[in-house]
Amino acid sequence: MELHSIVVVSLHSPKEKVWGELVGISSAGVTMRGVSLESFDEFVRQARDPDGESIGLPTIFFPMLRIERIALDERQGSVWSMADLFEQKVGCSLPAYLAKFG
Repeated sequence: MELHSIVVVSLHSPKEKVWGELVGISSAGVTMRGVSLESFDEFVRQARDPDGESIGLPTIFFPMLRIERIALDERQGSVWSMADLFEQKVGCSLPAYLAKFG
């Protein structure tokens, strides 16, 4: 995985999936700017609301012992990636959107 890739991290204890930008990876764990997949649609709604408050993504660290799998968020044939859906709905890529927040 390359830094700044858009990924989905699968976690256990408790089980959850987080989507976002990979900020760091080491033997200790993974740091990313992301959102739970359960909150993805709400994040997109807030990101595309021109009258609402602009929100970024929190920077989160997950220890390696919680990580089950890291997958690149990439298109599979005709199935769009989450990043593709974000760009189509918001009008800019996730990295361009996050650059507004530093």
